[in-house]
Amino acid sequence: MQNNLFQRARDAVTNMVNMPGQTSEQDQQAAQNAIQAAYKEASPDERNQLQQLEQQLKQQHELK
Repeated sequence: MQNNLFQRARDAVTNMVNMPGQTSEQDQQAAQNAIQAAYKEASPDERNQLQQLEQQLKQQHELK
């Protein structure tokens, strides 16, 4: 069974990365919240991927 929260987090970060300059601080916070929520039900492999998503989100934020 796929972790729906993990999928939401991944989608949120993907949208942030694919739309540079078109996202707001609220979008950034929503993506971060999705990541944090996904950690609660994540498998060890998903946790590693969530860490990578957090890094991508941080890099995206630094580019603004």
